[in-house]
Amino acid sequence: MVFSCLSFGQNVSLYEQFNGRYDFTFVGNTMNLGENNLNLGCVNLLVTSSAAVVNLNSNQVIERVYLYWAGSGLGDFNVQLNSVPITAQRTFSNNSISSGLPYFSAFADITPQVINTGNGTYVLSNLDISQTLINESGYCNNRTNFAGWAMLIVYKDMSLPLNQINIYDGLQSIPNALNITLNSLNVIDNNNAQIGFIAWEGDKNLAIGETLKINGNTLSNPPLNPANNAFNGTNSITGASNLYNMDLDIYNIQNNIAIGDTSAQIQLTSGQDVVFINTIVTKLNSQLPDASVTINSNIQNCNSKNILVNYTVSNTNCTSQLPAGTPIAIYANGQVIGQTQTTTIIPIDGSETGQLLVTLPDAITNDFTLTIVVDDTGNGQGIVTEILENNNQFSNSLSLWIAPNYNPLATIFGCNQGLTGGIFNFSEYSNSVLTNTTDTFIGFYESLTDATISTNAINNPTNYTANTTPKEIFIRIENQHCFAITSFLLQTRNCPPIIYNFVSGNNDGANETFFIDGLRNIFLNFELELYNRWGKLIWTGNNNSPDWDGFATKGLLFDNSKVPTGTYYYILNLNDSDYPDPLIGWLYFIK
Repeated sequence: MVFSCLSFGQNVSLYEQFNGRYDFTFVGNTMNLGENNLNLGCVNLLVTSSAAVVNLNSNQVIERVYLYWAGSGLGDFNVQLNSVPITAQRTFSNNSISSGLPYFSAFADITPQVINTGNGTYVLSNLDISQTLINESGYCNNRTNFAGWAMLIVYKDMSLPLNQINIYDGLQSIPNALNITLNSLNVIDNNNAQIGFIAWEGDKNLAIGETLKINGNTLSNPPLNPANNAFNGTNSITGASNLYNMDLDIYNIQNNIAIGDTSAQIQLTSGQDVVFINTIVTKLNSQLPDASVTINSNIQNCNSKNILVNYTVSNTNCTSQLPAGTPIAIYANGQVIGQTQTTTIIPIDGSETGQLLVTLPDAITNDFTLTIVVDDTGNGQGIVTEILENNNQFSNSLSLWIAPNYNPLATIFGCNQGLTGGIFNFSEYSNSVLTNTTDTFIGFYESLTDATISTNAINNPTNYTANTTPKEIFIRIENQHCFAITSFLLQTRNCPPIIYNFVSGNNDGANETFFIDGLRNIFLNFELELYNRWGKLIWTGNNNSPDWDGFATKGLLFDNSKVPTGTYYYILNLNDSDYPDPLIGWLYFIK
């Protein structure tokens, strides 16, 4: 039966790369009991489990193990391996446009299980194949009923040369022709170069126009894999030819790929046989460094455009040391602001830390992107050939540290309590000083030093006593990174004195003198005159005189005795610019 069909699925593309003393192998088995043939129906039934043996040498240390399983139908993504439940972590599908039949593949990383189990027999089970049997007239009559599983094992062996292992996967199919481009290669030495395939549904007895080429060169491994029948149910690792409807094959491509190649073209053709390509693995000798860089920290100062960049240059997943003098460039919004270079030879899997002080140009706004690039001379060009050239930079989104803004605060005035001292309430300034609700008021302080180190905060801003004025009070406010200090003044003014106009001279201890509250030590130059009701001066005093106690010191009443009971008058000259006119009033004296 000869037929033609079209299909679509996930393109095979690079999944992972390993660089070092690595190699790979395949282990797996089919679920088909025989090869699909020309007989109609599912003559060769599928089974739900099969076994294969892992047998690595003692010097082959497992690095990674990936499990692929596939089959006809929409897919079963929960299976068991040695009775351990496995759930697919990635899935692939491929649908035949002409027949409308779906096919699937599934993936799981099973590295820990295989490392713990080690060498021995592995049984994949509980693979549901019922979809194939339900649609027997479709899959079986088309001879495309299949199921199977494979483990891709990447291992390290210190006796190996430095290799690059590239793993590509997806789910693409033929006939009639299929072209796959393998990117991210880096061929330094093509000695012992290899390519491996996990493929499904290849038939030994269908060899009509079937070819497998790399870069235009036909691959073969006779007698196991003839040039006209590459996918024929074989396992080139074990030499088995009864891997019905699946292939685990590895080819030597030393003469099919050239030093310097960064990609390879895979061409597959088939005139009849349907083949699904699931996984392609390449092994190439590659002795190159692979520089990468990270920013560990950015040290800033408030209100400064200087940034100290702490960084680490690494040479991991590589096969050669990174030379000293590898250039490093730092950019802000794409503009070069600093350049340096590595100072030592960085070995395989090694690293080097460094720091560079950079200054942002004035044109850079407060918010910007800081990017560091290794192997960059400042113009986007490098001087070191690496395994990968697209992993050399690291970026951070940053904002300059700007101290918080604040509102100007007016001087607070209070009454002079004596010698320019006063009592003040400035607690409301803790709110009115802030211009941004995200900023934080920290405290009031009596000195700039205390505010700077945030110590000895004033604990009674509602009833604060200033012994002398003007007195400067400092405020500290903070945002996420910075603080700001502002201040305001406390100032006193001379408030009008309060005159108590009753004097009792009876020696009872109350009102014994003419008392004027808010006068002494405030109006330092006051002059007070007392008169009797006839306008005769009887007493004068000032800040150096005691309060009047009822005795006359002037005029006719000056006889060393208290004045008679009656009404007397005062003239108080405060001699203060705010009070140019004298205060005049009366007082009553009881003898």
